[in-house]
Amino acid sequence: MVMLLAGGTVATLLSRLYYNSGGNSKWMTTLTQSGGSPLLAIPLLLTPPSPPSEDQERRPAASKLLVAVYVGIGVLIAVDNLMYAYALQFLPVSTFSLVAATQLAFNAVTSRLINAQRFTPLIANSVVVLTFAAALLGVGASSDGTSSSSTAPRGRYAAGFVLTLGAAAAFALILSLYELTFEKVVRARTPRWVIRTQMYTNLVASAVAVAGLLASGEWRTLPGEMASFRNGRARYVVTLAGTAASWQAALLGQVRLVARVSSLFANATGAVQLPLVPVFAVVLFGERMTGIKAVAMLMAVWGFLSYVYQHYLDGRRVAAAAGKAGGECCVCAARTASDAVSHAP
Repeated sequence: MVMLLAGGTVATLLSRLYYNSGGNSKWMTTLTQSGGSPLLAIPLLLTPPSPPSEDQERRPAASKLLVAVYVGIGVLIAVDNLMYAYALQFLPVSTFSLVAATQLAFNAVTSRLINAQRFTPLIANSVVVLTFAAALLGVGASSDGTSSSSTAPRGRYAAGFVLTLGAAAAFALILSLYELTFEKVVRARTPRWVIRTQMYTNLVASAVAVAGLLASGEWRTLPGEMASFRNGRARYVVTLAGTAASWQAALLGQVRLVARVSSLFANATGAVQLPLVPVFAVVLFGERMTGIKAVAMLMAVWGFLSYVYQHYLDGRRVAAAAGKAGGECCVCAARTASDAVSHAP
């Protein structure tokens, strides 16, 4: 959870710093969101393998199916990253981060359709509140100075808002597909399989980003972009490298939560960083913290707490039924119980 919150906050801020310091390549920004995937080889090598008994009980699907899944999810990740790259240039980072919270609402739909997620009044409340929080930002475009004082015209603000919504929907689908992959294809939720799945899908996304960078011709502008980058070439490289590493740390934490609990819980946990990004954006980039953003942040926090409380209630009920009260955390108890039911003969 710490990796998700810290990595997501740092990655979003560094991505905005790239644009603020003179960066302009959408495909380079797209690449940084998945290009750090080779770094996952380090934790993969350091993670001990699963006991032989577990590997025999749950053998993954055929290699061809795994490859097809990795390629499909990887291409979708690349498209999602490209939409985020455009959106982050068009929107202030505080507005971007709050509009992106709608991925939880989209994830509620995909989780219901793909993962058979159970809905309760508390979960529905979480989805509705987060959706209204993003809508509040959409109608309050002029309040953060974007429409008039910002260099981005109103048309670009609207495009950024729509692209962020599209990227949020795509990311929600990706998380649900990750959960489906662990359940039906990989048939395991061990740390090594989590790292493998994230690494291979992000390698595919990186290949798509590199192809887009070459095909678009943006690679020709990179030397000039590096030379004109504020505070020099070294900061350019450090910014991109830090962004790539931060995204992978955040995604590793999020995919791990998908495997341990559910895609919807992982998405809700990611919403905790919402109050952090706007605050840092105000301090680092001089963005205005308007009343609309403050209300949207409070609504986002309320939506997240509503979802967490539902998991707390589910965990207590499962633990009481299984006679394990106090034996494990509520979300892990819920996952253990659901796994036991799904794999019962």
